[in-house]
Amino acid sequence: MKKLFFTLAIMFACFAAFSQANYKSAIGLRLGYPASISFKTFVNEKGAFEGFLGYRRYASYVNYLTVGALYEVHTPFPSVEGLGWYYGGGASAIFWNYDDTYFINDDYNSLNIGIMGCLGLDFKFPNAPVNLSVDWVPTFVIGSAYNDGFRGDAGALSARYTFK
Repeated sequence: MKKLFFTLAIMFACFAAFSQANYKSAIGLRLGYPASISFKTFVNEKGAFEGFLGYRRYASYVNYLTVGALYEVHTPFPSVEGLGWYYGGGASAIFWNYDDTYFINDDYNSLNIGIMGCLGLDFKFPNAPVNLSVDWVPTFVIGSAYNDGFRGDAGALSARYTFK
């Protein structure tokens, strides 16, 4: 009986520690290019969807709006409470608006599609409803002579408020 009680107590303590570091959903800012509003929600223990909406003004003649989503597979680091890593992929649509005064060439489209991968670290503060993550998002861009091809320079630092 003592072994059963001890085993249940250990399991309960582990569950309590794990649940403090876990969260169901989070909303906040994704500080990358472009800066975005981010919403992440877990659909199961390891899988999460992250959607983002961002806007950027580039120089004085280009504006763009990005809408995208990633599916992320999360794996915790057992030795650090609240810390995990994730990988996954997704897609985005980038809507460009050019000032025609600066562009003579009509080959520039106003829509790009991005096929994205992601690799990152995710940290949930144990005693606060705050989540930080940093990731690398290599992207293959389709749809514009201006930006076609592989982009390995994308990524972001995100800060979010979490919900259980």
